[in-house]
Amino acid sequence: MTMQHKTAHELHSLLSAKKLSSLELTEAVLSRIDRTEPKVQAYVTLTKESAIKQAKAADERLKNNDNVTPLTGVPVAVKDNMCTQGVLTTCSSKILANYLPPYDATVVEKLRAAGAVIIGKTNLDEFAMGSSTENSGLHPTCNPWDTKKVPGGSSGGSAAAVAADECILALGSDTGGSIRQPAAFCGVVGLKPTYGRVSRFGLVAFASSLDQIGPLTKDVRDAALLLNYLAGHDPKDSTSVDYPVPDYQQALINDVKKMRIGYIKELLGKGVTRPVRSAVEKAMKKYQELGAELIELSLPSFEYAVATYYLIAPAEASSNLARYDGVKFGRRSNRSPDLLTMYYNTRAEGFGSEVKRRIMLGTYALSAGYYDAYYLKALKVRTLIKNDFDRAFSKCDVLLSPTAPTTAFGLGEKTADPLSMYLSDIATIPVNLAGLPAISVPCGLDKGLPIGLQLIGRAFAEETILRAAYAYEQNTDWHKQKPKL
Repeated sequence: MTMQHKTAHELHSLLSAKKLSSLELTEAVLSRIDRTEPKVQAYVTLTKESAIKQAKAADERLKNNDNVTPLTGVPVAVKDNMCTQGVLTTCSSKILANYLPPYDATVVEKLRAAGAVIIGKTNLDEFAMGSSTENSGLHPTCNPWDTKKVPGGSSGGSAAAVAADECILALGSDTGGSIRQPAAFCGVVGLKPTYGRVSRFGLVAFASSLDQIGPLTKDVRDAALLLNYLAGHDPKDSTSVDYPVPDYQQALINDVKKMRIGYIKELLGKGVTRPVRSAVEKAMKKYQELGAELIELSLPSFEYAVATYYLIAPAEASSNLARYDGVKFGRRSNRSPDLLTMYYNTRAEGFGSEVKRRIMLGTYALSAGYYDAYYLKALKVRTLIKNDFDRAFSKCDVLLSPTAPTTAFGLGEKTADPLSMYLSDIATIPVNLAGLPAISVPCGLDKGLPIGLQLIGRAFAEETILRAAYAYEQNTDWHKQKPKL
């Protein structure tokens, strides 16, 4: 196994023992990117020179045993909707094509403080609006398992980079499934923390009541390791919760005896392909063999989750994206004789079709005469979804479902049918509406494409889902499967 194929915790052991240098590791990852990036196109910006400098600095820390952490010297990719000081942050949109933030996002600050090597910025659906990374205003990303398939979205670049060994760890953001769904499609681990568990300061906002940053990794231990450095209160983020942060690696126990796992009936029925259902049912049997108790649950409000999400998220997007008007930062149209025309042309030229669609949906839902009928009603249904989760967790410790109803679909297959694309997030959206933590782990293959298993926990119960995911991973080999690029 070459060094870039290894996990962060394996590499930390080698780096600490001086059997490997961060410079050697970083150069190996950059070499891998040179070979595979023409096929995958996971990145929008590579920071090779600064990565080499960071690797050399990490080697000094390792040499002197100076504040060494499990992330010191490890190459990490960052989704391009998180601010990086002096490095392009485009949200894969033409409207931010030349934007150089004057500050780092809090999560990026934390990576730097831990000694991680930031290797580059990854592609996404424009402003994180999409489920395939085909809505990028720059270029689509391809799935490393089959480059004619999508990697999922919106964190498709981060998931593809991890799967293709073009980084060791990556950051994604999840508004309706944007970490977990691409993790499922690319056969990696994706964790969406509880809303408020990780600071969103410096994350370019899509839907502020839903967005959350989390890790994309090669195994569950790496997800726990990275979450240790991301989680925690941040006074710069008013939605960040001041709640104690445990050592998530302590939760990694290969034991689920007497754990109550509820499987969601509505997410194993209509719309879920037979191979996905079969893989999830085999995972359920594995949990039974390991001593867990399985309980069938019905969460009827889930039927309305996608419709609810596509009123709330676009409404918040309409408000958040109003700032892109060509005045203070970002693209400004050159063909504008007056101020109003400049606003109009800047937004018409700068935003892609999916972003425009969601701005229009959101503006309509918030408009006078329609607010009560659409947005307010969606907020009420959101409460019903949260109440369904509360009832479920009175009976169970963890909830289980497929991460996505299908495996990765073909590039271009759903671009003409937005509703079909939206339904690919049917299992992940309810989790964001309720603000809960959830993880996707590989649980099978269908015709060479990965299948994801989703585990959902109570608010701030990341330890419980990590334990359940780790026990499953330790007793199966799906996480060891690799694409043959």
